[in-house]
Amino acid sequence: MVTRKIVIRDPAGLHLRPAQKFCEIAMQYECGISFEVPGGSICANAKSVLSVLAAGIKGGTAIIVRCDGADEDEALEAFVSEFGEE
Repeated sequence: MVTRKIVIRDPAGLHLRPAQKFCEIAMQYECGISFEVPGGSICANAKSVLSVLAAGIKGGTAIIVRCDGADEDEALEAFVSEFGEE
């Protein structure tokens, strides 16, 4: 399992279009991908648009992305390249 903290730089946060992009990236990989807000109790499946939207991630929020499986390193790098590291 690999983890990294990324920052959602879109000022509007993960509303529908960025949430869809977030999920599209996750769906490209076989590994399990989840995320959580540090200090919060939210842990969600990155491959579910409803889970991403329900998390209510605001712009500027740092989240921890967890990837676990065969292509975990590639998946994590895809999130970092799209959203950026903290």
